[in-house]
Amino acid sequence: MKKLAALICLWLVAGTVTAQDEPEYRLELGGGVGLMAYEGDFNSNPLKGLRPTGTLIVKFKSNPRVAWNVNLGYGSLAGSSSKVSTHYPGLAEHKADFKTSLVDLGVRFEYNFWAFGTGREYFGAKRLTPFIGIGLGVAYGNCKLTQDGATTTKGTLVGQLPIGIGLKYKVATRLNLAAELMMHFTGGDKLDGVDDPYGIESSGLFKNTDCYSTLYVTLTYDLWAKCRTCHKE
Repeated sequence: MKKLAALICLWLVAGTVTAQDEPEYRLELGGGVGLMAYEGDFNSNPLKGLRPTGTLIVKFKSNPRVAWNVNLGYGSLAGSSSKVSTHYPGLAEHKADFKTSLVDLGVRFEYNFWAFGTGREYFGAKRLTPFIGIGLGVAYGNCKLTQDGATTTKGTLVGQLPIGIGLKYKVATRLNLAAELMMHFTGGDKLDGVDDPYGIESSGLFKNTDCYSTLYVTLTYDLWAKCRTCHKE
């Protein structure tokens, strides 16, 4: 019986050592491509008007469940008053179209539902995990608005609150693939070049403000191995 218990203990220890024979990495660098959609006075359906977008990503990983995502994205938004069923006063006769080039910068907290990894650097880690994200950031839009044959261009800077979900997959020891859907709530109503066209005063991040959604597929590479023998670790 003692021999059996000793063998079981030896097997458990060996399994733990085998499961942790790779280093943990603190940093991810990479980028992604996807689609961006506008939601505001000219469009209430986030699945309409999808346009291509790209992003650069730096992630700082506190542990296998938590990461801080710093991202810089670029894309464009577009819409037309002719594509909405209700026009604000005078717009039925005065058609308006816009296109906005958008740059956004954000810092986001990500929480993995399961510890993320190959399982060899952290005991119990999984190659596949869903995650949620929430953060803060800013967005700068350069809007070109055409109305009654006249075109105006104007830039605007707004705060944005990204909230969303995603799925991560560990392709290789240091290679990560992810898909994410984020809704970006902004603090302004001028990304489409028109301020409060329905006469409803905008306030906060949710009342009559312009929003946009992003759908990305990203690929990142792990860097900066965690020191296992350092005193502070």
